[in-house]
Amino acid sequence: MKKNIKVLGALLLTAALLAGCKGNEIPKEDEISKEVEAREDVEVPTIITELDYLKQPSTNWAAYRKTIPVKGIYMTGNTLGYKSRFYDLIDLIDRTELNAVVIDVKDDYGTLTYESNIPMVKELEADKVVKDKDFVQSMNLLAEKDIYPIARIVTFKDRTAASKRPDLAVKTKDGKIWRDNKGDAWLNPYNRESWEYPIQIAEEAALMGFKEIQFDYVRFPTDGKRDLIDYGDSANEPMRDAIAEFLRYARERLAPYGVYVSADIFGLVTTVEDDMRLGQHLETLATTVDFLCPMVYPSHYALGSYGVKYPDADPYTIVKTSMSVAKERIDNLETPEKKAVLRPWLQDFSAPWLKKDYGPYYTPYGPEQIKAQKQATYDSGLDQWILWNAGNKYTEGGLEKQ
Repeated sequence: MKKNIKVLGALLLTAALLAGCKGNEIPKEDEISKEVEAREDVEVPTIITELDYLKQPSTNWAAYRKTIPVKGIYMTGNTLGYKSRFYDLIDLIDRTELNAVVIDVKDDYGTLTYESNIPMVKELEADKVVKDKDFVQSMNLLAEKDIYPIARIVTFKDRTAASKRPDLAVKTKDGKIWRDNKGDAWLNPYNRESWEYPIQIAEEAALMGFKEIQFDYVRFPTDGKRDLIDYGDSANEPMRDAIAEFLRYARERLAPYGVYVSADIFGLVTTVEDDMRLGQHLETLATTVDFLCPMVYPSHYALGSYGVKYPDADPYTIVKTSMSVAKERIDNLETPEKKAVLRPWLQDFSAPWLKKDYGPYYTPYGPEQIKAQKQATYDSGLDQWILWNAGNKYTEGGLEKQ
């Protein structure tokens, strides 16, 4: 750095030499080179080195961010890499009102879709199996077709990272790695060191062309023997505050990249007043991200929810009730900060596990149910939604034609 400053000084002084020449008396090239070499050791005045001429003011990327009413679908890394399926979904987007896609970057198992350059990813071998070897090409195609790409990052549920880095994991009271009912290990949301890993992946995703970073499983564990958990000495604040602080920090870190930040939340968060011991409280999260995405799948609501005996059989009422209440709560929130826009996840799958409890009221999902959820979203004063189907098989009949 010091040598560079001296060279800069030499160039400045040589420029002064040139400026002092009269008429056509311009020094020859070899004379200039000798002058630069002779002046390399000249100390540059402090005033020159202290003035930061080379730095430019930071860009306010918010002015350039694209704002669209998202109508999207979810896509796994495997679908992205299996090109015939990927192209089929691109064709579906071309034919219909769809304009966005949520793609797994870090999935439910903690593995990445593409080959990463992040040291910790390499250490954990989280990208050992590359799902899409033509990831850059895939992103380029989305850009060419003006499809809005959203990076889904499963945040704290991460069996890969938590198993190999127990210092970052949720533990039991006897110091072992705690696991939920499915055997998954979790990063400890209270441990700020565990925040760094998903945020680094988010930054890399932004550099690879994603326009929005969506944090999923951005919460504390809910399934399993939670009474055995010991979150450690860092657990000195309410869960809702820990999750909110993570999202604020993530948005701060991602601000230079010009991307939006969103968070997936449980559907019940829209109407429940506490954080349900998972760290998601609507008003607390409302100013931490650009978009809040409640997962208001009717199949996930208990019998009798909102006065609806069979929630999955009445998707309109479930979505309308959830999103109307959520919008009212956020609208009524008094804060000088910018408030998140609501964008629900809608159900595009059938729930055969409900047949026993529903009997003749069990309803396979098709175009009618998709349209009902979309209409409920619009009737709640919202204009955005994303469809979820774990197998990435979507109901075209429920979508408007392009």
